[in-house]
Amino acid sequence: MAVALSTSDPNSYSESDRCEITFLDWDVAVNFNNHTIGGFAHLTVRRKCEDLDTLVLDVRDITVEKTFLTDSGKECLFEISNPANVNFGSKLSIKLGMVPDESFKISIKYTTSSEASALQWLSPEQTAGKRQPYLFSQCQAIHARSLFPCQDSPAVKFRYTAKVKCPRDITVLMSAEREGTEPCPDDASQIVHKFSLKVPIPSYLVAIVAGDLESRDIGPRSKVWSERELVDISAHEFAETEQMLQTAEQLGGPYVWGIYDLLVLPPSFPYGGMENPCLTFVTPTLLAGDRSLADVIAHEISHSWTGNLVTNRTFEHFWLNEGHTMFLERKIVGRMHGNNLKRIHASEGWTALQDTVKALCEAGDEPYTRLVPDLRGVDPDDAFSSVPYEKGFALLYHLEQLLGGPGLGHVVRVPNIKFERDWKDFLFEYFSSEEDQQKLHGVDWETWFQGLGMPPFQPDYDGALLLEEASKVLSARWVSQPEENLGVFSREDLDNLPSLLVRQFLQFLLDEEKNPLSLVKVMRMEQVYGFNAVKNSEVRFRWLRLCIKARWVDCIALALGFVTEQGRMKFVRPIYRDLYAWEEARSQAILNFNRVRREMHSTTAMLVAKDLHLDE
Repeated sequence: MAVALSTSDPNSYSESDRCEITFLDWDVAVNFNNHTIGGFAHLTVRRKCEDLDTLVLDVRDITVEKTFLTDSGKECLFEISNPANVNFGSKLSIKLGMVPDESFKISIKYTTSSEASALQWLSPEQTAGKRQPYLFSQCQAIHARSLFPCQDSPAVKFRYTAKVKCPRDITVLMSAEREGTEPCPDDASQIVHKFSLKVPIPSYLVAIVAGDLESRDIGPRSKVWSERELVDISAHEFAETEQMLQTAEQLGGPYVWGIYDLLVLPPSFPYGGMENPCLTFVTPTLLAGDRSLADVIAHEISHSWTGNLVTNRTFEHFWLNEGHTMFLERKIVGRMHGNNLKRIHASEGWTALQDTVKALCEAGDEPYTRLVPDLRGVDPDDAFSSVPYEKGFALLYHLEQLLGGPGLGHVVRVPNIKFERDWKDFLFEYFSSEEDQQKLHGVDWETWFQGLGMPPFQPDYDGALLLEEASKVLSARWVSQPEENLGVFSREDLDNLPSLLVRQFLQFLLDEEKNPLSLVKVMRMEQVYGFNAVKNSEVRFRWLRLCIKARWVDCIALALGFVTEQGRMKFVRPIYRDLYAWEEARSQAILNFNRVRREMHSTTAMLVAKDLHLDE
């Protein structure tokens, strides 16, 4: 039977109930030749018990050279073990002797593995400009332990400073404020980049990028960074960033992180965005040209409050981060673009949740449809899906409809909320009237948190139906129209539909079970609308899935091209699953995956291999 790695966090060996890191001083060098980062992690630790003689940290494939008490220089014995025999980390035990001070400093000299799960290294040929190599990190959920020894649990928060030595022609950025550069005293070809973050964060929010980067100002506190080839179109795409920040401040209170920069990463980045403080990472699949996919930026901005300030205690309670962030994101969208748009986003999210639940059940992973899954012995990446996002949002939307008032919004200002128990206590304290108490006691909390499958209540996203009507009418026409009379359709059908409604039109066709679109109709649709040439990634994704559903052999190459040219898991995993379910396409999908697997992000590769039943 799987066991928790510690009493404080099922996915962390570190004993955060006995002590906690309060500060990291990171002094390292980036080595592009051997794909490693090496140097020192100087940790300030606060003792929380009287008998602390051993400091336990999380590591993963890290080589530790020595450990010593920073102030005295006294070396400490250490051991790396893995008593639970998990594949997502090891236990670094450092013998301290008795530590009399409540706070002490420990230094660790170490080197990462060239296969560190937190890091992806790209050759110049794999970049847009093909001028310099490129490095980026992704530490969420529990990959920080492969970047530096730490208490890799979201319950532990610390401030940090960093000095990063890197080749002079490379720009280095981190999830912190930039504090300039200084010459490298022992190597004129290198330069040292300095950073500082004054607001405490969990380990998964430490981030680094190094590459051939340029920036453009997009607001009074924001720049967008990317390779030269993408920086200007990125600046255009994300021009509404400051307006989103100001709208978020109206809802959540002051933005405390100073700067809010964006980094457009290479296509292999596995997520839509990552909310690293001061430097949100985003996928280039958002570059639609018309700002229609920029709502992802509203999501990452929302994390500046829900997640980065108020954080789940363990990744079993990930929904506290993502459910509240979806809730805040859609309020931002509603204030900026109208409540109907907010509701259509919510409706689209409900459809995505249905697809996810179906896929998880078919894969034998029904336990991961719980809002609060059991992650004992489980890598949180294995349980990652839209469930914490959309099931969490559905609960909050339901509560808002039930209770009304601003109380749910105030949760982003209560920093000690890290757990369902804390969160529920807050709700019951805030909504204290007898009427509200009765409503809260009437909520089926057990089913919401532990129930399998879809939520026990479907919110009424009133208003979405009106906006979706044009998409629904057009999709119904395609479903009902006889194959011999498809000439009634023309390019003008889409002239007045924004891209959001075009993707809704395709989604309605994808969801059609009783009368799925025939191959003849799909081929005619391409002749009329030219979807094969569309660049909007959300539209393209749904179109390719529709082609696969209709078993259009010619689309296999297009689908494989799409999952190869970008690595966003939202798109890559469903398409690979669709191709695997189609016997004629299965071998081609497996062959393509094996060909490009080494170039994919490690998290994406691991999960797609599971989808293709290769690592069972």
